[in-house]
Amino acid sequence: MPRTSKTEPSGGGETPTENVYTCGMDAAPLLAEVGRRLREARLEAVLIGNAAAALQGAPVTTVDFDFLFRTTSRNLAKLKAVARGLGAVIMRPYYPASDLYRVVRDDDGLQVDFMGTIHGLRSFEGVRDRATHLDIDGASILVASLADVIKSKRAAHRPRDLAVLGILEATLEEAAKSSRKAGRRRPRE
Repeated sequence: MPRTSKTEPSGGGETPTENVYTCGMDAAPLLAEVGRRLREARLEAVLIGNAAAALQGAPVTTVDFDFLFRTTSRNLAKLKAVARGLGAVIMRPYYPASDLYRVVRDDDGLQVDFMGTIHGLRSFEGVRDRATHLDIDGASILVASLADVIKSKRAAHRPRDLAVLGILEATLEEAAKSSRKAGRRRPRE
């Protein structure tokens, strides 16, 4: 990420006083690329986790994309096609009982996790039915409901998940208030 240094004169030269980042992060191009590869491979997957929450207005960050999918032999073949299309490799975690498939591209640090089960969520079908399609730079991404993201983070009970629960719940509450207000508005006659 480009940055500039602010300097101030000091006797024999200039001394840097602070680093200022001059550009923001935008994950949309990467997420759109993943969405296009999912579509090409015909792999149905639902974006979950902090990325899904951020797309719904939660002020949270993440370094990867997490997807829920059905771990059938056919879908695993489709996942390999997604990885090939991304110029990435599929890695398996060290614990053999896990159903996590990590797609990693070293060139730019892209990391996409595909999981067959998520703590607190009963079925792929239920999550998919409550999800919404969002257009990200021309690619349709199926995004889990914020309520499902919250439920999964609460059930996982990891410190990093518990740390964002309050933020996610406040975002969900604010969205519900906005929705109720919009429902009460009546068009002018």
